[in-house]
Amino acid sequence: MRFFVESYGCTMNFGEGNDIAEKMRDLGHSPSDSAADADIVILNTCTVVDVTERKMIDRISELKKMNKEIIVTGCMAKAQTSRISIRLPNSLIIPPRSYDSLPERVTERYGTGAGDGTGVGGTNTEAGTAAIIPIAQGCLGDCTYCITRFARGRLSSYPELIVTDRFVDALKRGCKEILITAQDTACYGFDIGTTLPKLIRRLLSVEGEYRIRIGMMNPESLHRILDDLMDVMRDPRVYKFIHMPVQSGSDSILRRMGRRYTSSEFIEMIGSIRMSHDDMTISTDMISGFPGETGEDHEKSLQLIRTVSPDIVNITRFSPRPGTEALSMDGQIHGRTSKERSRELTEMRYDEAEARNRALVGKTVRVLITEPGKKGTMIARTGSYKQVIVPGDIALGAFADAEIVDCGPSHLFGRVR
Repeated sequence: MRFFVESYGCTMNFGEGNDIAEKMRDLGHSPSDSAADADIVILNTCTVVDVTERKMIDRISELKKMNKEIIVTGCMAKAQTSRISIRLPNSLIIPPRSYDSLPERVTERYGTGAGDGTGVGGTNTEAGTAAIIPIAQGCLGDCTYCITRFARGRLSSYPELIVTDRFVDALKRGCKEILITAQDTACYGFDIGTTLPKLIRRLLSVEGEYRIRIGMMNPESLHRILDDLMDVMRDPRVYKFIHMPVQSGSDSILRRMGRRYTSSEFIEMIGSIRMSHDDMTISTDMISGFPGETGEDHEKSLQLIRTVSPDIVNITRFSPRPGTEALSMDGQIHGRTSKERSRELTEMRYDEAEARNRALVGKTVRVLITEPGKKGTMIARTGSYKQVIVPGDIALGAFADAEIVDCGPSHLFGRVR
């Protein structure tokens, strides 16, 4: 049968979507280039916020009208099984912790195919010469707003040998950019007697010219490995990129969120990171309109952006999720207020980011060509994972020197020399 994996949400989910497609090919099923042409659509779901959940429900309805066989995976398959079962009473529902059972369950339902397992396609998660390698399930946090922890559970790190084998395999397939991902990559190994820096060192022992991007890290986990990780990141094959969500600049809101650090501790960590690597790209996340957030709390978040001057801020309006403590907290914020605060955070974020990018104009940097762009351009990444748009038809996976000629708040414009 022909299949297509349709993934949504975080990098972790996209990486697992690739893994699911590989399992289907191994069973002999043939990959399709789109859901429309597939017999089986594997809907790899996300439910992190309400709008995404609604999108998943709408997509289930669309696929049913197309008379597709539907397998549901991803976070909804665990956190909201009943919402899926009502709409798809006879479909396979396979949550993240049960992916090892997917081959058996698919074989029982659909049998095996006649393919040789070497086809391409079959997923919307494959991108050029990049590979995504999940290194753990779950996390050690207890955030009061997070539904993902119900889907993923507590930390379960994958053995170093398995991760290393996948890394080597990706390089053999020609991948040049490897994305290491988990719900909280910084806590990798805490449950199996190792650490993220030790894992990265093991990967870096593999010879070659490539780039490793480390995924999101929570502050309390990163703090435990910070010095060691900064040392590992001196290797030019590791992107100088840190994604560390702060969520709020107000300590009282952080406590209500169940976050285990203060705003000053976050700021201190950013200072230490930039002392170690002054070219580090800093990405963070913020939630606007969390229950109990006052105007003063919001101002503290704005002040934190001014102080830290991050390169990227992913801003999300608070979305109450079923089963979480925050759903029933007092002090729920009206949507209009949350939207206005989100707009102010966004304006501040763009001003700070463009100022940082402007400092790079006129410099020549080493870049990796990672994907096609629009209108005769290619997209490249600097050693600090900044996105550079360059004109021309340049081979994916090629390294080049690019002069930065202009910038915006979210990207640079370059010219390959």
